[in-house]
Amino acid sequence: MDPDALAKAFVEHYYRTFDTSRPGLGNLYQEGSMLTFEGAKTQGAQAIVAKLTSLPFQQCQHNVSTVDCQPSGPAGGMLVFVSGSLQLAGEQHPLKFSQMFHLMPTPQGSFYVLNDIFRLNYA
Repeated sequence: MDPDALAKAFVEHYYRTFDTSRPGLGNLYQEGSMLTFEGAKTQGAQAIVAKLTSLPFQQCQHNVSTVDCQPSGPAGGMLVFVSGSLQLAGEQHPLKFSQMFHLMPTPQGSFYVLNDIFRLNYA
């Protein structure tokens, strides 16, 4: 499969799920997965979902500006770097963000998120 198409499909799925049902993100992570969210590290699928569902807002809308990807290592992994904006419900101005995913293949032929780094970009 084309890496750019795979990265785009993953990003669309990830943010659609984040914006509509954050608990549904759990199947994208495994116990060895790590999330760094604004500098705070969380490891394991259950802990990552707990972190994401505990964020202090209920509704948001991600607007992706760019998606860049590169193959990563002999195991068939992929780095996906995203930039865009995040509109929180009730807020007038969107927040700019960057996020990096390190995707790794599963034996079943899909991918899971091994590493996930998220940062708001303050101007």
